[in-house]
Amino acid sequence: QVHLLESGGGSVQSGGSLRLSCAASGYTDCMGWFRQAPGKEREGVASFCRDDNMEYANSVVGRFTISRDNAKNTLYLQMDRLRPEDTATYYCAAQPGVIMSWLRLRRDSYTYWGQGTQVTVSS
Repeated sequence: QVHLLESGGGSVQSGGSLRLSCAASGYTDCMGWFRQAPGKEREGVASFCRDDNMEYANSVVGRFTISRDNAKNTLYLQMDRLRPEDTATYYCAAQPGVIMSWLRLRRDSYTYWGQGTQVTVSS
């Protein structure tokens, strides 16, 4: 069983920055960030697995940076140049086993989920 606890959400103006954190209680191979806006499907934002490979959604490339501290079992998401369309509830996800690279931004690849943290970007 893996427990995930996110923190770092908030409200910022367009162009601003936020940093999300996700602390995991157990072993994880792949960890990822997902987001869900009202009325929309939950979508993958970024992932970081123990093979040190990272995946990003096209919409955040060049603006978001995912990182991971294995010693602290913590995943981070640095979000810069935020846009109103980034407004959503952001969820941390974890999977103890290996996920093939082309599946790492798929919601159904992950077993464990955090409770979510709200990010609101105003124009």
